[in-house]
Amino acid sequence: MPLDAISSRHHPIVKEFRELARGAGALMLLDGWHLLGEAAAANVVVEKIAICGPPTAKEQIIVDRLRRNGALVVEVTGSVLNALSPVNSPTGVVASARVPVMSSASVLKPAPALVLAAAGLQDPGNAGAIIRSAAAAGATGVVLDELSADPWGWKALRASMGSAFQLPVVRSRALASLIKEWKSAGTRIVATVPRGGVSMYDVDFTKPIAVLLGGEGAGLPEDLASGADLRVSIPMLGAVESLNAAVAAAILLYEAQRQRHLTNVRRAQVKA
Repeated sequence: MPLDAISSRHHPIVKEFRELARGAGALMLLDGWHLLGEAAAANVVVEKIAICGPPTAKEQIIVDRLRRNGALVVEVTGSVLNALSPVNSPTGVVASARVPVMSSASVLKPAPALVLAAAGLQDPGNAGAIIRSAAAAGATGVVLDELSADPWGWKALRASMGSAFQLPVVRSRALASLIKEWKSAGTRIVATVPRGGVSMYDVDFTKPIAVLLGGEGAGLPEDLASGADLRVSIPMLGAVESLNAAVAAAILLYEAQRQRHLTNVRRAQVKA
């Protein structure tokens, strides 16, 4: 470790990063090389990078790119890294970065929209997993209401594995108003319910659509469900009452992806 590496746990950067770990601000905490690399690839503005130990050649490319873009890079000892990082086993780098600012309209593009909107989703691990599934399934955006976990908190970011930088993610204080705007714009609103809804296999996901998902335990608030065009349920066998929120989101989004893929294949066949 270089002699000029930060070795005091009382250094201002320690307090700064610990405050970032609490979330809900204009900056977010990135822990680990994978997350930092995903942020760099998405052109997220990274402000400070604390490194412990020599980076690999691949990691050095990331650091050099971010340094050229204005990031301050400092080296720290292992004990300081442990103080900076909220995880039990830090992987050598912690950074601060600006939270991407997305408009609510961005989640509807490109057409046809496929939005996942969650209300009262309190578990940050579920929030991150849903964002990851949404990115993988080709969703156009994710919206979480103010009662949901912060998608830019370090736990959610780690669960999303960087997917939060790959599609529009919006935190809204007015989800009900957004739903009305989406309906006015021609987007079909689908409310997920554990039982009694239309089977997801009978829902047309190929048109612009927003899937409303409730939080753990309480489910989707009735005031939001009542404003939907229809209620949809995932068929479940046996005595299972409900599915984990992240699992349910993934199933619905992949059913949408399946339908859209088949539609595209059929169109290509007709043109051929």
